[in-house]
Amino acid sequence: MKKQASDMSRRQLLKALAVGSAAGAVATVSGQAMAATPETTETVTGDGYKETDHIRSYYASLRSK
Repeated sequence: MKKQASDMSRRQLLKALAVGSAAGAVATVSGQAMAATPETTETVTGDGYKETDHIRSYYASLRSK
């Protein structure tokens, strides 16, 4: 019977696939966590209307004209 030579490149490929998939999973989870955090404060002033910081700055720009 023939002896098989050890195939180090195949082992390296499998290691790279395992590490790459783990890194992709971490990146996906951290990206979803960052998207879930709100950054503006909102004040409810009526039926569904929410005045955000962006809207307040827009109103302030209209008053200055």
